[in-house]
Amino acid sequence: MYTIQRITEENKSDIHLLNEPFKIWGRMTPLFDGKAWSYQTKELPQEKQYEMCFPDFENNYDEMKSEYFFAGAYDGQGTCIGLAVYKNDWFDYLYLDDLKVNGSHRGHGIGKMLIEEGKKIALENGYHGIYTIGQDNNLSADLFYLKNGFEIGGFNTQVYKGTKQEGKSDIYFYLDIE
Repeated sequence: MYTIQRITEENKSDIHLLNEPFKIWGRMTPLFDGKAWSYQTKELPQEKQYEMCFPDFENNYDEMKSEYFFAGAYDGQGTCIGLAVYKNDWFDYLYLDDLKVNGSHRGHGIGKMLIEEGKKIALENGYHGIYTIGQDNNLSADLFYLKNGFEIGGFNTQVYKGTKQEGKSDIYFYLDIE
């Protein structure tokens, strides 16, 4: 049994949940025909699949309180096993800045529960929806967003140009809640 609760001053130590590795096993390519987005996926050959891990968020969460909302997922023993970090943004969509679930708890609907809490946060704060960004080579995350009602709304092929991550692109996902 999992529960979701907002992280406040009293339980803020939970927001330091570490990132864990995830499998890179394919790529999503968004396609735009001038009216609507679609996509193609391509699985990598087994020998080219690998694990990666995002660096842990190093910002001081105390300084971020006014800009951010935090939702935690807890197991039956009260241990935080998932975290969603939402950020106020300048337009009508709340930004999903970070979403993570401990590896041993993935695939049990926890990410979906954290998105559902984000919808409540967005509505309470006058947003029309939520948006987030996924890398095109993180096929599991991209498919997760689509499965949970997000739609592709943009594609940035230049964002990593000249960096160590050159060759990747960002896909923008939007979830309307009204």
